[in-house]
Amino acid sequence: MTSASPSSIDQQQPITIASAPGKVLVTGGYLVLDQQYTGLVIGTSARFYTIIRNLNTEQGTIKVRSPQFDQATWNYTASLSQQNVLGFEPESTASSNKFVETCLRFTLTVILQSMDAARFKSLLKQGMDISIVGDNDFYSQREELEKLGLSIKKASSRERLASFCDTHATLGTVNKTGLGSSAALTTSLVAALFLYFGVLSNLDQEKDLTLIHNVAQFVHCFAQGKVGSGFDVSAAVYGSHSYHRFDPNILAPIMDEKVDPVVLTKALSHDNNSWDNKVLPVGLPPQFQMILADIDAGSHTPTLVSKVLKWRKEQPNEANALWNELGAYNEKVEQHFRDLASISAKDESLYKETMTRLAQLPASQWINAPTENNKVQQSMVELVSDFAKVRELLQKMSAATGVPIEPTEQTELLNQCMAVPGTIMAGVPGAGGYDAIYCIVLSEEAKEKVRHVWERWTGCSVSPLLCQADSNGVTKVDPNSDIGLVCVDRSF
Repeated sequence: MTSASPSSIDQQQPITIASAPGKVLVTGGYLVLDQQYTGLVIGTSARFYTIIRNLNTEQGTIKVRSPQFDQATWNYTASLSQQNVLGFEPESTASSNKFVETCLRFTLTVILQSMDAARFKSLLKQGMDISIVGDNDFYSQREELEKLGLSIKKASSRERLASFCDTHATLGTVNKTGLGSSAALTTSLVAALFLYFGVLSNLDQEKDLTLIHNVAQFVHCFAQGKVGSGFDVSAAVYGSHSYHRFDPNILAPIMDEKVDPVVLTKALSHDNNSWDNKVLPVGLPPQFQMILADIDAGSHTPTLVSKVLKWRKEQPNEANALWNELGAYNEKVEQHFRDLASISAKDESLYKETMTRLAQLPASQWINAPTENNKVQQSMVELVSDFAKVRELLQKMSAATGVPIEPTEQTELLNQCMAVPGTIMAGVPGAGGYDAIYCIVLSEEAKEKVRHVWERWTGCSVSPLLCQADSNGVTKVDPNSDIGLVCVDRSF
């Protein structure tokens, strides 16, 4: 892909870029909906980018496009009355984008309440040219791979795709991989708007991240028409962490198209203590590597969730007993991650030596390997055992609800992955279903062997993704950085 040069960008209008990551919910599927439980969410290197420059139209036109999709340009008109009331109207087009429209309408409302009205009006009148792109791993890419004559089963095929390649689909028909595209899109757009209008200058202050989080959560929930768990938006803002959801009643008073701007801004403010979500930093321990695969049979997450919640309502005793047990094992897995990171920091040589040795054996044999009171090995054995229990309980919930949380086809594939030396965990992320799997391994060799299992698998079509675990959350991107240049080149 040809990129614009830094000098050519410097001569153009100033460009604002914000980026937010995708997510993998390793533990906490379904339970994360309830404030009683937590979820372990890992950020990904696959990210969304929102690029904004002014249009110099003096007409308040906002042009938004998503160049990877067909029929993906949306125009809006925004204005400010003499009474400083924001006017916002979409132009009639063949398609609409609920997430973009909702995000623009409400984020601009909050921004107006947070800055000088004259300055806001001046910037708004110039218009905005907005482009939104997502890394290739957010989408299946099977059509593009087949068009290029590349195997969908090889990771090397995806490496040959252009950055932010065409999906050959509309937003409504594209096949997603379950990395949280709508949450990453929403968060990157919210952040870019705050940066563009100068309300925020960077994204490195805790209060700034809290504001981005609160606005993005509201916008995302409003666009979806319901208040979800919010872990995907939280991951887009904070990266990898242990997530404890906010009380959904926080948003109830403002889930209204005609909400008062002052009330909205106050509710979403960084210093509104009613927000009781908890974000505790935790990521993959050193030497752990996460790999992901797209399965060619996507699941509709809201349908899966509604069926599980219906079962919990109808069978509360059975459901709560299972959820409490599952929640306890989820917390054990999370604690093992913390313990291993702590041990690594205190005794790096023991940690590295143990991991190198365990990488040569299947996890089922670690318990029989010589330990000599090795606390690293003991923790790894317990991690594998406790995560196996997590999978067992998810399978039990599948049977009780009739919902394919870990479908039989996935179970067989995951068991084959666990048989590969150096594989620590293999599971279905989030709500489960048929659309994706993840594996966490100890070495490059293990990664290649797992991908070889995927390549030879005939039970379903498995297509490896390229993204990895990445703890970074929402960021401001320099337009003259390598990724900034690629974003600008793809956008304008």
